[in-house]
Amino acid sequence: MNRRAFLAAASAASVFSYDALSRAFAETPKNILVVAQQLDNVTSLDPQESFETVAAEIAANMYQKLLRPNPDKPDVLEGDLAESWTVSDDGKLITFRLKRDAVFASGNAVTAEDAAFSLQRAVKLNKTPAFIINQFGFTRDNVEERIRAADAHTLTVALDGKASPGFVLYCLSANVGSIVDRKTVLEHASGDDLGNNWLKQNSAGSGSWVLRSWKPSESAVLEASPAQAKRGPIRRVMLRHITDPSAQLLLLRNGDVDIARNLTTEQLRNLQNDAGFTLIRKAATTQMLIQLNTVHPALAKPQVRQAIKWAIDYQAIQQNIASLTHTVQQSFLPVGLPAAVADKPFQKDVAKAKALLAEAGLPDGFEMVMDHYSAQPYPDIAQALQADLAAIGIRLRLMPGENRQVLTKTRARQHEAALTSWGVDYFDPNSNAEAFCVNTDNGPDARNRTLAWRNSWQDADLTARAQAALQEADTARRLAMYEAMQRDSMERAPFVFMLQTVNTAACRKDVAGVRLGTLADANSYDFVRKG
Repeated sequence: MNRRAFLAAASAASVFSYDALSRAFAETPKNILVVAQQLDNVTSLDPQESFETVAAEIAANMYQKLLRPNPDKPDVLEGDLAESWTVSDDGKLITFRLKRDAVFASGNAVTAEDAAFSLQRAVKLNKTPAFIINQFGFTRDNVEERIRAADAHTLTVALDGKASPGFVLYCLSANVGSIVDRKTVLEHASGDDLGNNWLKQNSAGSGSWVLRSWKPSESAVLEASPAQAKRGPIRRVMLRHITDPSAQLLLLRNGDVDIARNLTTEQLRNLQNDAGFTLIRKAATTQMLIQLNTVHPALAKPQVRQAIKWAIDYQAIQQNIASLTHTVQQSFLPVGLPAAVADKPFQKDVAKAKALLAEAGLPDGFEMVMDHYSAQPYPDIAQALQADLAAIGIRLRLMPGENRQVLTKTRARQHEAALTSWGVDYFDPNSNAEAFCVNTDNGPDARNRTLAWRNSWQDADLTARAQAALQEADTARRLAMYEAMQRDSMERAPFVFMLQTVNTAACRKDVAGVRLGTLADANSYDFVRKG
């Protein structure tokens, strides 16, 4: 038995010893869908707080928004809870007419008061994703006046006129725009937390599913909402946190799970020609990158950041570790998003990288710590990066941790370097341009804590250009501005973009109807059935 097989068997054995959800079935029940998935990046399931890819996917199955991107054409917005919407002639007021038949899982009707409360709540809580809405000038002091219910089915959103209404609509389709049941949430409020503590592990939405339980780094269980007419026969979805992809594959082959969501290239090769399984694949707008915190004296030097980018063998990492799960992408916009550039200027060039380090006054290199997710393929990629950087004198000390732990550390700006992932929140270039370019306040109490802020990096030029692009009315000119920003960011930013994700759901042959979307919140279990 080789090392990987041994680890897979050991991991599977440990899962069976402590997980109450892992009782072996010869076949899982027809009305229960069991999914093996890495869940360790979920910090909260409150949609106005959660800001992780898996949390967004879970929330999207429990909540509706005013608008949703079309699953197949994410640049097209469709009404979700909104029946229609209009924009005033001066572009400063959006009026939504809500559907009259929508109900929450509690049985309460969805009203404009719920919609106003939810958007106001996002601003007042001011959690990590709040900047998506705050950027339009909403504050705790003015949001109740500017986002209002005109009547039970009419919501008005008053804008400051600094951004196009079309862009505002895209932002409202992000996870932070989920509509919660005002009455139920306030019944569970503690002090002035607006129900945040309760909603971390409960749900109050109008989607097809309700949250029955969430145990961090263990499981999440969704049940069909009693208030919804189900589209399919599945009544419960059980998401089991299985870190090791080899253990996921073993459980899938044994019939203990119906779907495995995090198989790496190594496991997927075993299933490609196996008639007993179906592979559902979808290119996603999620990217793998290295964040370099410029508080570190060496990383504050542009030449050092460039040296790191020229030291990495991107193609070898993709081909040898992630050929079926990732493609090479080196700009802050993923391929598929408007204005994304596919330029790949960086390749392994040891001589050039060493010259850049010497120019920075560090001819002998330096040492730094790199945090990374402990789930594969991150450890294998981290080791490849360690070898690549060692060749130019950078001694990389690897610090694996649960996804959630690494996220918490980077959000607090306590990392030196971190190998992480990032997903688009809404289908517009500003989603990533703001995250990676804009930092108007680098202080510890900044209101908008973007990725640039997390890495203590300010570039006044890119900040101004990102803000200008946001307000540009001419579409062609706007896209050209983002293209130029990406190329300049490659040269200056403390972000080493490496790979773009291709999501795969490995399903047993009797499972059909699994839907993966370009954006994480388009991944849906609504239409799943088991033959």
